[in-house]
Amino acid sequence: MAQHGEQRTEQPTPRRRQEARRRGQIPRSPDLSGAAVLLAGFAALAAFGGTILADLASLAQSSIAAIAAAGAGGPAGIPSSLSGLAVHTLVAALLPVVVATALAGLFATLLQLGGRPAFTPPRFELRRLSPVAGLRTIFSLNAAFEAIKAVAKTAAVGAVALLAILPYLHGLAGKVGMPPLAIGRTLSQGGLALAEKAGAAYLLIGFADYLWRRRRIERSLRMTRQEVKEEQRQHSLPAEVKRAQRRRAAAIARRRMMQAVPKADVVVANPTHYAVALSYDGSRPAPEVVAKGQELVAQRIKEVAREHGVPIVEDPPLARALYAQTEVGELIPPALYAAVARVLAFVYRLAGGRKAGAGVR
Repeated sequence: MAQHGEQRTEQPTPRRRQEARRRGQIPRSPDLSGAAVLLAGFAALAAFGGTILADLASLAQSSIAAIAAAGAGGPAGIPSSLSGLAVHTLVAALLPVVVATALAGLFATLLQLGGRPAFTPPRFELRRLSPVAGLRTIFSLNAAFEAIKAVAKTAAVGAVALLAILPYLHGLAGKVGMPPLAIGRTLSQGGLALAEKAGAAYLLIGFADYLWRRRRIERSLRMTRQEVKEEQRQHSLPAEVKRAQRRRAAAIARRRMMQAVPKADVVVANPTHYAVALSYDGSRPAPEVVAKGQELVAQRIKEVAREHGVPIVEDPPLARALYAQTEVGELIPPALYAAVARVLAFVYRLAGGRKAGAGVR
């Protein structure tokens, strides 16, 4: 944690960047991906538009001929092969556009991710369901900025589109009374120019949005000098020192665990492999695991229990289940309530009613 008042002036370390990437904190702009998809779609239409129109015209001619041939037979006289031909023609016509847009979207996304997809597992956070937190997000400064940015994007793309189409509208006004083919050619040229200009404007906006998001994330990842020094110190330690620290931490945890065994109500064990110490005072909904171990640690738990008069009950299946399904400091799972209740009842009867009436709720 940064000390109070300390400024975050240092660039993030590679490890901090890796952790941010693992959390999904990566700069990416939906506008940039959308612009790439849009331009790819226009490019595919420009490249394959003639073929697509020819295929659709052929389909229309075949449909008209089939309907005419059906005559008085009505819809029943139309061959069933016509529907298959229609589906095949439409799929073949749209396939280049679909493939081009899919590849463009994938390429734009991978480019923003640095060529390395980031797989972040979904996480459920209860605080996101809070109405107060939701209102705070809606009326935050960032939300206002995003709204202004959306309006500015729409206005910019609309202005570019208007400037692109105006010359063709003037030309179209002078062609009133001209053959429909000439008017159609002018409209298609205007539409293509509009698509190119609007797509280029959208691409520039997406690139600017990506740069802004990247800068914002970079600022959020900055570190204080103390954080940089601490990280360097942690990762510059020799492997032997790290192993020694882990061994010392394990020894401290084991010592604390052994100190809790005398306060346990019972130790559930099998003859040699597992031992789990349980404590239950009635104030909690279920017994708590205060110590557990296997092999030598299990033997030590039983030795401490004998020294302090804690009952030891040998129940191999229950001992294995408790060891596998619980951790020190946790309550036993509901699936083991009945088995543990029988053990505690047996221990309390042996104690002459010392804790009569207590049980697992």
